[in-house]
Amino acid sequence: MDTEGKVVVGVDGSESSIQALRLAARLAPALDAGLHVVACWDFPQMYAGYVPPDFEAFETAAEKTLAETLDKAFGQDTPEGLTQDLIRGPAPEKLVEAGAGAAMLVVGRRGHGGFLGMHLGSVSSACVSHADCPVLVVHTDGSHRTHHLWKGSKGHGPSQP
Repeated sequence: MDTEGKVVVGVDGSESSIQALRLAARLAPALDAGLHVVACWDFPQMYAGYVPPDFEAFETAAEKTLAETLDKAFGQDTPEGLTQDLIRGPAPEKLVEAGAGAAMLVVGRRGHGGFLGMHLGSVSSACVSHADCPVLVVHTDGSHRTHHLWKGSKGHGPSQP
């Protein structure tokens, strides 16, 4: 996978990743970069050793999710030169690898993980912490809450003494 100088965007079908994909498509031309979409999939570890893995079913589901995400983001207006990869492995690790040498790595704030209320999901947090390139974490519209701002700000600008 050659992502040198590209804007790499990780998608998982969540609204946050669709927003990240749309924004990455707008940023890529400004950075004189191509757009490379990455979807990661892996066999759930909770099944390891209990059942023979049906990797084809998981890969097919991931391919469908990638196609649906592209369709939701762009419809028939897919950006020219867009490239894509479907990669088997843990998303945090594989997206950090994909970001090596990239102009930028773009991810959604939270995907389909189960810990609501977290400011960052585990994938976006790992990308911010470990990627070699700049990372942009995209919030979905209206997904931030002002009551999480610093104490005293109340979302109304600088605190008053």
